Amino acid sequence: IYSNPQPIPLNIQDHYGVPPEEYWTDEYLKVDSDYFSREIKRSKELIDFKPGMKALDIGAGLGNCMIVLEAAGYEVYGMEPSVPFYEKAISKMKINPDRLKCGMLEEVEYPVNEFDFVTIGAVLEHLYDPSASLQRVLPWLKPGGVIQIEVPSSRWLIHKLINFYYRFWGTDYVGNLSPMHSPFHLYEFDLLSFQQNGMKLGYEVTFYEYY
Repeated sequence: IYSNPQPIPLNIQDHYGVPPEEYWTDEYLKVDSDYFSREIKRSKELIDFKPGMKALDIGAGLGNCMIVLEAAGYEVYGMEPSVPFYEKAISKMKINPDRLKCGMLEEVEYPVNEFDFVTIGAVLEHLYDPSASLQRVLPWLKPGGVIQIEVPSSRWLIHKLINFYYRFWGTDYVGNLSPMHSPFHLYEFDLLSFQQNGMKLGYEVTFYEYY
């Protein structure tokens, strides 16, 4: 699900170049030991994990995911498009600047067949061409590697109820997206989105769940 036409800022920093304190609470600066633990456990099962395997966090934010992945035995790298978030990840969360790149997904470069595990959490819904973005990432993944993707569901019950309410009152509003205000969601997806996209780009869905 997406809006047509899409609102496009003159500069991506108009959306995401905000102070991290405005986007995350103070609690986010504290890394919970259980954070991302289910996803890490699943990734290790799917790739037959061995210590030192390489992981890439796309949209690293303040670096929380990079921290827990490293603690779990991965050699971790990351990329983050927001300049304030990138700077805060290094200064506040002590992320190694040699492991974290600042730039848009369309701009950064990584070697082919470099990573065993790539995580793209709460990212694709913000990008103007999610399929092209995945197509760019896939070559960085080793054969048999795993990409973990987390996106908002277009089948979320709350949105269905909100949309029913709008229709009941004769309006053409919908509650699905927020392209003009934070958190700037441009897309929502369902399982079929990725099954069909996988046929196009050459990957398959091996596991999925709805939160």
